[in-house]
Amino acid sequence: MELKTIATPHIPVQYLEGGEGKPLVFLHGAGGMTADDPLLKQLSTKFHVYAPYLPGYGSSQECHELREMLDIALHTLDVVEGLKLKDPILVGHSMGGMIAAEMAAIANNEFSRLGLIAPAGLWLEEHPIPDIFAMLPYELPKYLFHDVEAGTKLMTAGVALTDPEWLKGFLVQNARQLGMAGRLLFPVPDRGLSQRLYRIKAKTLLIWGDSDKLIPPVYAQAWKKAIAGAELVSIADAGHLMILEKPEQVASALTRLN
Repeated sequence: MELKTIATPHIPVQYLEGGEGKPLVFLHGAGGMTADDPLLKQLSTKFHVYAPYLPGYGSSQECHELREMLDIALHTLDVVEGLKLKDPILVGHSMGGMIAAEMAAIANNEFSRLGLIAPAGLWLEEHPIPDIFAMLPYELPKYLFHDVEAGTKLMTAGVALTDPEWLKGFLVQNARQLGMAGRLLFPVPDRGLSQRLYRIKAKTLLIWGDSDKLIPPVYAQAWKKAIAGAELVSIADAGHLMILEKPEQVASALTRLN
């Protein structure tokens, strides 16, 4: 994946690009992404992938003018326009799925195919989503992965969660990233999206890990009910970060949108 930059009305936007085939725009979750992300590598073998960074992620500059979901959804629509893409496959994971769904609802004639990987954005009182903003690093893996031990190694590149240097880097990066994520997800990820999902016209594929403990599979049924004709694919032995645990299966499922 190659790192590139385009101009938008608010700020320059960095994005990763690679692969060949139909254009696919991937929107990352609250944890961000890197050029080495397993899912991006898998997707680039099947699609021409464009993966923009949200402000404050990677080395992208922050943008305090983007204050709420509508601002961020419109900003990301500006990114797609700046890339000169017509009807790309629109895919988002978790927070990125929330943004993708908003974009598909707002600009419902611009996208004919939508992939939502365990998206945030809904809130079920009987099934509250854990507050990641209140968690310490060592508490995260049990909510993010099916295999907690293996997932921890994926999350830290094999370094111990208690390693001072890793912890320092993680906390600095997290503070920057979660400044943006907090505008969408804190204290709960309910920004009225449920009232707009009926507007989505795109062929929609929902992908969920059957061991997701952050946004449990009961939410998949709520999304499926809210979006007309939505299809659900369940990934076995996968948690919320199935994009790290099961990238091949997630990428394979998304080929249904081809």
